[in-house]
Amino acid sequence: MTRVGSIDCGTNTIKLLVADLDPASGTEEQLVREMRIVRLGQDVDRTGRLADEAVARTLAAVEEYAAILDEHRVDALRFCATSASRDASNGDEFRAAVRERLGVEPEVVSGDEEAALSFDGATRALQATDLPRPFLVVDIGGGSTELVLGDTSVDAARSLDIGSVRMTERLMPSDPPTPDEVAAAADAIDAALDTLPSFGVDPSRAATVIGVAGTVTTVATLLAGLDHWDRERIHLATFPVDDVHALTDRLLHLTVAERIALHVPRGRADVIGAGALVLDRVLRRTPAERLLVSDADILDGMAWSLVHRED
Repeated sequence: MTRVGSIDCGTNTIKLLVADLDPASGTEEQLVREMRIVRLGQDVDRTGRLADEAVARTLAAVEEYAAILDEHRVDALRFCATSASRDASNGDEFRAAVRERLGVEPEVVSGDEEAALSFDGATRALQATDLPRPFLVVDIGGGSTELVLGDTSVDAARSLDIGSVRMTERLMPSDPPTPDEVAAAADAIDAALDTLPSFGVDPSRAATVIGVAGTVTTVATLLAGLDHWDRERIHLATFPVDDVHALTDRLLHLTVAERIALHVPRGRADVIGAGALVLDRVLRRTPAERLLVSDADILDGMAWSLVHRED
């Protein structure tokens, strides 16, 4: 067994996984899975730089994670920074601060690698099942959305700049968003999705759609009628696509306060409408009747990549 840690630092959240991996059997024992909503990508789309207060929030979470990693004595650690760090002019300063606290070199992964890691994490436990192929993994982040089509490995992948934070800040700033704002956001999402076939990602080919990351798990929690995240209830559960469409419409008509009253986390309540809209528009391009939700995601792909590196 190899004990590894992975940290995914995205636009809206920073997540930690500590797991014991057995390459021989392919088994993963999760020891710690944590998430903090830090909004590192606050205003990056407008200013082109990481806000000081956003960096402070994120580094506070990094220090929490450093203590957890020390406690569990991991053999290897990988820290990946995604959309916000790719876009920010002061990303180098942020990465230096992370390096100082964790003793590991932060990686700014490309959109393609982000997609591949998400696919591996989401599908690894599903490969032995009889689920119809190909899989389409949909990873909706704060700054970008990754769509990955494949069977046992990636056939094609594309990262699009249509994340929940980016779409909210750019096109849906009102509370609740106006009909014109929603229409503009839907048009922007559709325009981005229209480019997918030219990169080999054709959602109409998807036999099983797998949604990962915070937008999808929050939507699933609401669809399940829960007032808090419950991995036992949600991980690998499926939900009717029509229910996703109906919930998206409902969320887009609610204020942030009303979303919080539904138990949407405060750090996600202002952007869940845009995130759900991305999911809604993707699903409309697939033949899927149900959405499969996975709590295994890029963190798991990153963790296994550490074992493969050792090989």
